[in-house]
Amino acid sequence: MTTATPELRYDEGLANTIAAKSRMSFIDGAKGVLEYVGIDIDTLARKSTFEETVYLLWHGQLPTREELDFFTAKIRAEYDLPGPIWDMIRALPPDAIPMHAVRTMISALALYDADADDPTPEANEQKAIRLLAKTPALIAGLDRHRKGLEIIAPDTDHGIAESFLKMLNGAVPTETMARALDVCLILHADHGFNASTFASRVTTATLSDLYSAMTTAVGTLKGPLHGGANEVVMHMLREIGDIEKVEEYIHGKLERSEKVMGFGHRVYKAYDPRATYLKTFAKQIATDTGNMKLYEMSHRIEEIMDAAVGKKGIYPNVDFYSATTYYSLGLDLDLFTPMFVMSRMGGWLGHCIEQLEGNKLIRPRCEYTGPHGSEYAAIEQR
Repeated sequence: MTTATPELRYDEGLANTIAAKSRMSFIDGAKGVLEYVGIDIDTLARKSTFEETVYLLWHGQLPTREELDFFTAKIRAEYDLPGPIWDMIRALPPDAIPMHAVRTMISALALYDADADDPTPEANEQKAIRLLAKTPALIAGLDRHRKGLEIIAPDTDHGIAESFLKMLNGAVPTETMARALDVCLILHADHGFNASTFASRVTTATLSDLYSAMTTAVGTLKGPLHGGANEVVMHMLREIGDIEKVEEYIHGKLERSEKVMGFGHRVYKAYDPRATYLKTFAKQIATDTGNMKLYEMSHRIEEIMDAAVGKKGIYPNVDFYSATTYYSLGLDLDLFTPMFVMSRMGGWLGHCIEQLEGNKLIRPRCEYTGPHGSEYAAIEQR
């Protein structure tokens, strides 16, 4: 009995290939829908917290009050970094590119985790909590070090958003600032099989450890075709400089068929559901921090773009208004992508744990385009 050869087809970029099943997030780009385990993202942004959202992604259901308190306590207990990791941060070159440093530090955490190569579900969940909890301290510590400022320890009395902003800026954030960051973390936590999530699952599928998988994900996110879009939006706003110059700048871009950063998305052909509530919060945080000029410029850009290309399904994406929000919170531009790491860590880890539930090595085929039957010539004859 012969076994039929499976039919192979070429799918560039795997855009039309389903590589695995997931219960974590659902996207309908045509209708502008994003759900985490069935709950729409706008509802979560308005009512949930980052920690509760991560629990939802990892466990497939919202926690009870007792479950959330226990989960939050476990996260806070892991905020601090091992002493040698703090020393490594202080030894980094002050001009180190943040994403290089974050990638290196996340990999280095494995050296100080006795459970790093323990493949049991219990150990993996504990490692996931450690990675989620320690990433904010890595990012804030790096930023303080490169500015020659004293590194501030995490605040275990508060959630991830508030503790991070205190470590970063050296002051207790306002309630609005902490909530704004919390909302951004929720909105960026997961988004289907994007490049970095898929890369992390590929690494996990080899039965490598979670630290390796997260290092893979960070390296993938660093690419300018994936992370960093909100950083480029901020560069654009700075280049424009003033609201009176917005119209000429944007129309000039459109006339030259150049991309206006922060608009359009590979998946969404309707308004990015992550941007709906963030737009409101961006205005509030800009008002509170004296950055209303940036918000007004952003809003005017959206008005011009809506009139010009809105009918083509080109709308603001989540990066457009998160740029203003991050800047208002006191983040330097090159920290925008590390913030993406901090948030997406929740989704990456959930996907890796999910991958292991019914693991199969991810090994796609490639279409060979080289020659056949080539002769080997001795080196003297070449």
